Amino acid sequence: MDRKDFLKKSGCGVLCFSATPLFINNVSAQEQEQSQERKHFKIDIEIYEAREDSWCHKKGDKFEYPADIGKICPWLLSSMHDFIRLLENNVTLGWKYEGTPYEKVINKDGITTEFVRCPDPTADFVAKITRTEIKQ
Repeated sequence: MDRKDFLKKSGCGVLCFSATPLFINNVSAQEQEQSQERKHFKIDIEIYEAREDSWCHKKGDKFEYPADIGKICPWLLSSMHDFIRLLENNVTLGWKYEGTPYEKVINKDGITTEFVRCPDPTADFVAKITRTEIKQ
């Protein structure tokens, strides 16, 4: 199937061009002003799970981001990078992991959490990223 056939059958092209004006026209001047006021957050990282014989981090290790960036394993830091960027920019990821040890807090009293696993197959690390809104 070529690209044009795919777009016709999936409706992606039509949706892309037809939905954009709806989003643009529905934003009032007041909403635009409010969206320009950037929120500020504190980012903390805690090693939530780790093997006892781990060589680089232990369960309960805590780090402040970005101050402690040099103390975090590069593999773990790499896997957390996109989540940290999203959280810093007031984005909340919708999945909640309900009923698991990784159940998230989403914007409760200005606090949001996210869990990220390290890609090192021998580490078994899970990091808990906590975003706390700083009231100005």
